[in-house]
Amino acid sequence: MSRPAPPPIYTLRGAGGPLNTLHFSCHEEGTPLLFSGSGQGAIHIWNLNSRRAAKIIEGHSGSSIICVSTLQSTDTLISQGRDMQVCLWDLSEGRSELLDSVWTGSVGFCQCSVLEMSPSKYLLAFAGQQTEEIKITELPSKTPVCSLVPEGKLGMVMCMKLWQPDSGLGPLLLAGYEDGSLLLWDVTQRSTLSQVKAHPEPVMCLTFDTKRLRGVSGSSEKKLSSWTLDGQNNLQLQDSVMLVNPGVSQLCIRDDGKLLASAGWDHRVRVFGWKKLRPLAVLQYHTDLVLSVAFSDHQDPRKRLLAAGSKDQRISLWSIYNEGADTG
Repeated sequence: MSRPAPPPIYTLRGAGGPLNTLHFSCHEEGTPLLFSGSGQGAIHIWNLNSRRAAKIIEGHSGSSIICVSTLQSTDTLISQGRDMQVCLWDLSEGRSELLDSVWTGSVGFCQCSVLEMSPSKYLLAFAGQQTEEIKITELPSKTPVCSLVPEGKLGMVMCMKLWQPDSGLGPLLLAGYEDGSLLLWDVTQRSTLSQVKAHPEPVMCLTFDTKRLRGVSGSSEKKLSSWTLDGQNNLQLQDSVMLVNPGVSQLCIRDDGKLLASAGWDHRVRVFGWKKLRPLAVLQYHTDLVLSVAFSDHQDPRKRLLAAGSKDQRISLWSIYNEGADTG
């Protein structure tokens, strides 16, 4: 059973639009920050000490922001908007200068995925101009790497995750499609390694634990689908997790591999133990669809937070570090 949940420890208001995407940057030496992207085209950089917006970046001509992320190795912010642009921003020394942009050709809602190969080189995967196409580009050189198009008719690319396996293979990419399929791509070989039908409806979101080779995906139905990757890079469907209400916008696994959070269309955030997908808590605060969830990357477990962004234009922050002891 889910235990009764406390209220959020605080909330952030003033984003001025639905909160489609959240990303923490909480390094020991700097001010803990939360980045948010809104449906009105604003990127807010929230100072979590003052609990106020330290800076607002308007970078996508008022188009909805669907993804924000930062690079570990440099003070670079990556933002993606429905203006078909992925923008790179220099945040060093208090700046917010546009460094470069990549035209995607896609007006969909699929969030891009970034993989840092070295301090000076990273890969960007994004939905391309064709319906089922995924493009991968090397940055900052903007060198095209490949275009991945499945053989069958799977519909639009809905979500993706790019990562580097420990096995020594080149980068791999997981993608969810409109027909409910999950595909595993070998980026170097430009080939499909595995394919499963995870949902009868479009795959709205997925997240993948690269250490345990386990993933989970959500759709408009009343369940989460869990799956694993075996030693031969075959996707294997596991148990489903039934939900009280249908619809999941986003999923996020905490870095320590203990907790999973889901952003629900029913205005709620659900927290599960990642090991056995056991429900731990239902977080109720928002008055509209929850669109985004993110765990903070604080080094100190006692400072770790869970943030949720909603269509109600508010961000809630929750302290749930005590739940980490319960990994069931």
